[in-house]
Amino acid sequence: MSWEQQQGYGGGYGPPQQPQQPQQPYGYEGFGHPQQYGQPQPYVQQPYVQQPYEQQQYADHGQPPYATAPLPVVEPEPAPEPEPVVEEVAEGPAPAPQKAGRDRYFDTLRAVALVRVVTYHTFGWAWCGMVFPSMGIMFGLAGTLMAKSLERPAFKVVKSRMRRLLPPFWFWGFFVLVAMMIHDWMPGWQIVFWIVPVGDPPGNAWGTQAWEILWYLRTYLWFVMLSPVLLWIFRKAPIPVLLLTLVPIVVLKYVWAGPDNRFGNALWDLSTYLFCWILGFAHRDGVLQKLKPFLVVTLSVAAIVFGGWYAFSHQAEAGTYDLDENPLAQTYWSAGYVMLLMWAKAYFNIDFAWLTRFKRLDRIVTIFNSRAVTIYLWHEIALVLAVPLTDQFWKVPAFEKWLPLGSQWFMFGIGWILIAVFIVLCGWVEDVAAKKKPRLLPS
Repeated sequence: MSWEQQQGYGGGYGPPQQPQQPQQPYGYEGFGHPQQYGQPQPYVQQPYVQQPYEQQQYADHGQPPYATAPLPVVEPEPAPEPEPVVEEVAEGPAPAPQKAGRDRYFDTLRAVALVRVVTYHTFGWAWCGMVFPSMGIMFGLAGTLMAKSLERPAFKVVKSRMRRLLPPFWFWGFFVLVAMMIHDWMPGWQIVFWIVPVGDPPGNAWGTQAWEILWYLRTYLWFVMLSPVLLWIFRKAPIPVLLLTLVPIVVLKYVWAGPDNRFGNALWDLSTYLFCWILGFAHRDGVLQKLKPFLVVTLSVAAIVFGGWYAFSHQAEAGTYDLDENPLAQTYWSAGYVMLLMWAKAYFNIDFAWLTRFKRLDRIVTIFNSRAVTIYLWHEIALVLAVPLTDQFWKVPAFEKWLPLGSQWFMFGIGWILIAVFIVLCGWVEDVAAKKKPRLLPS
């Protein structure tokens, strides 16, 4: 949802695992934090192991006293030389098993979602959300990872998620706060929301483009804190609870719009993406793959059709069919879209393992997942800085003549270059938050 929507009813645009076998960070785990999804390890041919000592003893010296007939003597084949793969598993860093422990399907979805977010914030294309509803997908992936994590004590899981999210947010927020205060902003008591963003952090108009994306972090944080209770309720009656998560947004739209404050904003966003988050639980618990394909496809297509119809038939309210400007349409479109992606993953056992054969592409996907919070937080600042940087190119006659300086695509390219710079300069904070050794780029 856009900033205008966020002021009205809590929307915002944005963007911010474990498959059924255990599927970050986004990742936004949240947001996309790198996780070990735990897909099945590839089969490794092991060297032949000779019979146990006892069996050899019986073969050499006679049958055991309790046997009724002589045991057949099986001549063992000559043991082959140990394969290099066995030595790598035991001694080397074993990059292959590390990659096999990740679900590249979910990793790829998160990376594409982040690219779509930056694209939307650059060009503002209304159809972007319909082609790929990034935020619904991000919340669905985060819900799956949260359900897996809650196999451990809930308090430790919530604490761990907050620890991974808040330090990168504080690091980023320091620069934004200082910049806004330099531009005549005087914070009040609401500055506490810059410490724990359970409500929309305050700011001035000058810094709007930077801090308006924080609705995602606020929504993600609430989902994390509510997940122990939500998961307990979901497991009491999975299918009814999943379907009931589509009701709150209808209530807010037609019955009670909620308070016009920070709590109201959070309520709208939670209601918009509640289905996607709970759908992550359903995927993790194996509920989706138990459903009949015809039922899943029918319900998903029906939700997408309704969401699209509502977006186009109510353009007069928001002035556009952009899903980010219409929470009800966003809810149902994202619900149908994400359900198809999650169900296909479970039903067809999609893992995108082939991605590891393309080393550079696989490396990019890894970086996007390991630096999902950094990319999301800093991408708007990168796009803002791309404008004055592009202006400097106009001062060079050769650049003015040969470069498409007036094109948004040029600014888009400059923006990604600056995002890469921020990944190198600021991404290490995510390593510190995850209690890992800080690195310029993830290994």
